[in-house]
Amino acid sequence: MLNAVNLLLVAFSVFHNDASGQVFVFFIMAVAAAEITVGLAILVMIYRNTGSVDINSLNKLKW
Repeated sequence: MLNAVNLLLVAFSVFHNDASGQVFVFFIMAVAAAEITVGLAILVMIYRNTGSVDINSLNKLKW
């Protein structure tokens, strides 16, 4: 859905000859990349703490 919204913003930006939609898409993609980076960092920390990315082994992280 995010890519569909980005595509629509670019299409409307081109249709109206205004670059603001394309700039907004750039910021949306930057935020999405930051979210992916945080998710990957969480996955790496889970692997470092448990030695596995198995969901069932995450019970070890509970209090």
